[in-house]
Amino acid sequence: MGKSSKDKRDAYYRLAKEQGWRARSAFKLLQLDEEFDLFSGVSRVVDLCAAPGSWSQVLSRVLIKHETFGRTAWQSQEALLRQQMLSVAGQEKAQTAASTETIRIPEISAAVAVDRRKGDVKIVAIDLQPISPLPGIVTLRADITHPATVPLLLKALDPDYDVTTASKSASNPVDLVLSDGAPDVTGLHDLDMYVQSQLLFAALNLALCVLKPGGKFVAKIFRGRNVDLLFAQLKLFFTRVVVAKPRSSRASSVEAFIVCLDFRPPATFQASLERPLGVGGTAGLVSAEVGLNADEVAAGIKNETNITEIVLEDLRESKANCSASTGPRWIAPFVACGDLSAFDSDASYKLPADYVSLDPVQPPTAPPYKRALEMRKAAGGAYGKTTI
Repeated sequence: MGKSSKDKRDAYYRLAKEQGWRARSAFKLLQLDEEFDLFSGVSRVVDLCAAPGSWSQVLSRVLIKHETFGRTAWQSQEALLRQQMLSVAGQEKAQTAASTETIRIPEISAAVAVDRRKGDVKIVAIDLQPISPLPGIVTLRADITHPATVPLLLKALDPDYDVTTASKSASNPVDLVLSDGAPDVTGLHDLDMYVQSQLLFAALNLALCVLKPGGKFVAKIFRGRNVDLLFAQLKLFFTRVVVAKPRSSRASSVEAFIVCLDFRPPATFQASLERPLGVGGTAGLVSAEVGLNADEVAAGIKNETNITEIVLEDLRESKANCSASTGPRWIAPFVACGDLSAFDSDASYKLPADYVSLDPVQPPTAPPYKRALEMRKAAGGAYGKTTI
């Protein structure tokens, strides 16, 4: 989070520092949870591309510290106030009737109580960049595209896991996999969307190795011309796929989040990062669903068959596809998350006269520009003395 004048007027940027969040992206996950109830019944979570740790911070405060935010917090406060009022009314009624008979006041339970989650909450955060420690979070510095990351993740999830074994599946699968990663954008939208889709495939490949049936997967996407094909591919593995745009995500950005619910992989599918999906075309997805082997798919490609036509033809015959009336083109529903009367993420709000800019909650631990600043400082600075 920077300190430019635009950032100072960004309401969510200021709220993140005032409420103790590491980044404004924490509000995106909270608003997604309000819409889809992502944290319900969840005790084992993997957070990919987690640095600087704002999403992991949300997981820590919600699942471990049992804090509530947004609409849930408001409902809890309303329920607590209602309980207190009913208790006072019951006590007054009991005192009035105490002279004639003893009245037993029933215990009033809150309409929206804090979910008593299991004590075995396990949260693992992975990123190439170092992440400052968070309560209850296990951090790994690893590459999510490398096959060696799976044993490290399984070891972090289950300390008794033997990394020397050939098994690449979790004995206790996770309930939720999150990915808020994005590449360094170039400004070339087609290229940025392609790189982002490959990053999403990397997160999906790892999620397929650790997710349990019925699990959830949430990842950032860049909406583009051919993104519908990606949605249809995800529909092969999840019963429900929705595109969500949180209120705290700028409307001027192509950023959105794909929310995949109820993980139901094909019976013959075997997840592996050694043969990842989405690399070198979509052959892996095609073979997983309709039983084609890699040679048959490769032969179709060599015969100059359009890979998009292959996927659409397979989706037409797929059990996971929509009804025949919808045809092979399946379009994911689009949902706006968050209170629409809340702050506008694209607006610049006027600052009060006594406004004091706060420092970020967690400064960058190893920013990409750190080495450049060190070299510039050693050289005396391009425009005089430079400080870090």
